[in-house]
Amino acid sequence: MKNRTLIYLVVLLLGGTLISCKEKEGEYHSISDKIEAESKPYHGNLTSDELLVDTELIKITEGENTFLIPERKSQIKSFACIECHSKPLSEMAGTDIQKAHWDIKLSHANGDAMNCATCHNGSNMNNLNSLTGKDIDFNLSYKICSQCHSNQFEDWKGGAHGKKVAGWAPPRASNTCVNCHNPHSPSFEKRWPVQFNTKTAIERNEGLDH
Repeated sequence: MKNRTLIYLVVLLLGGTLISCKEKEGEYHSISDKIEAESKPYHGNLTSDELLVDTELIKITEGENTFLIPERKSQIKSFACIECHSKPLSEMAGTDIQKAHWDIKLSHANGDAMNCATCHNGSNMNNLNSLTGKDIDFNLSYKICSQCHSNQFEDWKGGAHGKKVAGWAPPRASNTCVNCHNPHSPSFEKRWPVQFNTKTAIERNEGLDH
């Protein structure tokens, strides 16, 4: 009895496989082939290459993530800084010169904890510096931010924080902190929410009706 049952099950399985193959003859040889074939990304070879053509980008690697970010120094109007800062800040202090950067107000952290020299290298103004005094290139300014904003930095590395330069299709090109935040005043200004003007909408509709 057991043998008959076993044979019956084998016949059913073979029959189902043959029927399945016959229905998809030449397309799939097994259910595994079907799953693999139909699990491929729907967008195929979609890329953001065309959208990035006119954007200056540099490649960086942070942990396990390698991606592109916008080149920064060519976008800074007054770079290179040593064109004006020909001496270290310590030597320029107290000199009778026109005040520079008068339009910049530092509103980032408590004044007792942060000043210009916290991020800017007073000995070589072409570089930023870390809290431990290590030189940081202006193109890699996110390394400055990551010292305090570690949670946001981890999210940014993985792609969860911040905006993309073009789109989500590869290659990945992500904006850095300073592309969205003013480093001297990083908080976004408060704004009233946009209100829908119903009166204007009614007037427009009435105009269309006539």
